[in-house]
Amino acid sequence: MSINTNAQRANWTQQEWSSFVQTIVVKTDKKIKFKLQADVKVLGASEKNKAGLWVRVDNAPGEYGFFDNMNDRPITSSEWKTYAIEGYIDENAKAINFGGICYYNAAFYFDNFALFTETENGEFERLEIKNSGFEKTITDEGDIPNWQRGISKNRKMRVEGFTYQSSKDTKDGKYALLITGNNVKKDSSRFINSSKEYTPQIGTLVSMLNNLSTRVERTVKNLNQRELDHLLDDKANRIGALLLHLAAAEAYYQVYTFENRGFNEEEKKKWSLALELGDEARKIIRGHDVEYYLDIYKKVRKKTLEELLKRNDEWLKEGGRQGSNYHYNWFHVMEHQSSHLGQILLLKKRIPEDEKITVPKEKVDQ
Repeated sequence: MSINTNAQRANWTQQEWSSFVQTIVVKTDKKIKFKLQADVKVLGASEKNKAGLWVRVDNAPGEYGFFDNMNDRPITSSEWKTYAIEGYIDENAKAINFGGICYYNAAFYFDNFALFTETENGEFERLEIKNSGFEKTITDEGDIPNWQRGISKNRKMRVEGFTYQSSKDTKDGKYALLITGNNVKKDSSRFINSSKEYTPQIGTLVSMLNNLSTRVERTVKNLNQRELDHLLDDKANRIGALLLHLAAAEAYYQVYTFENRGFNEEEKKKWSLALELGDEARKIIRGHDVEYYLDIYKKVRKKTLEELLKRNDEWLKEGGRQGSNYHYNWFHVMEHQSSHLGQILLLKKRIPEDEKITVPKEKVDQ
């Protein structure tokens, strides 16, 4: 039995819930019923401290079918009980993801997962779940053999405040999975508020800007170079180019609002291609991994926050050269990022599962 440590901090996040997942590829030519069940109990349950089973059916890339996380009927009993989720998969289904989820600060126990699909004669057939009863114990790093922490088999996600370990308090067998929430805090990214570092309205503006940038980063962080370089058609933009475009537009509004000017010649050379996009950008802005784009994006945002820290709410009322005030200008930056986030989400859904591309040698110099 082992408890995870903080030695490896990759893919850590802060939120009020933690989950684990196993994924099974499914294929059917008609709509069929499935049932997921497991034994669960919660010690220290309250209105916030609760657990559940969860299921998500993945259809075409980026498209979801059935989903249930028991949020409307949370598990709070301190005694071992068997719980179930029933739903349907159809001919569009490609995979079924399932596991457990827990919220806030308590001791959450899981054991004996089972997944069934309905057969032609209406009976339920049990599918294989690896390490369904957690008899393979938790590793020193807090990993569950044959399961993944998070909500996707392709993205391991560790949450601050939650530890994973094997427990001898079981429904059956030698071991169960015990997740302990300790000092877990509410996810502040879903609240618009004002940090004490900033004046009230600028602080609210910063909260909104950071919320959007977090969503952009979360959307693209697991894309590989092929996916970033995919071109939907000859008039579209690549996701990588759009990320550079977001950075370029924000860099422009930095000089426009903080220095009351446009780009100088050096800045035009650095940013114009990404700012204007078009045919030339389609040829050149490609061949980079996601860290390349996000590093530029984050550096630009860092400067924005540093400059806003020097200013107050009265500054927001002032205006630039085109009849708008600075508050509107930075509202437009958010509007611009939100619009392109929607575009990125659409493009992400249209990426083929397998595509051969040739990466040219040309790269944008930043």
